[in-house]
Amino acid sequence: MIEKVFVVRNKLGLHARPASLFVQTASRHRCKVTVSKDQSGEEIVVNGKSVMGIMMLAAACGEQVKVILDGADEKDALKRLEDLFVRKFDEE
Repeated sequence: MIEKVFVVRNKLGLHARPASLFVQTASRHRCKVTVSKDQSGEEIVVNGKSVMGIMMLAAACGEQVKVILDGADEKDALKRLEDLFVRKFDEE
């Protein structure tokens, strides 16, 4: 199992388009992908392969999300998801 915290850097946060890119990338891998965000002291945890789940986080620019990967191809999945955050989901 691997965990990594990312800061959302694209201006509009994880709205529909970046959420879709995240899910498309996560779904290419067999490992389990879970994403969580702290909101008012409560942790919201969603399935990283669900567009509605990612959008439900309502992660805005500057907020942190924790990605947890568990499975045989978790390292490759982390590398590809990390690339999305670094590229700001190709929005800037």
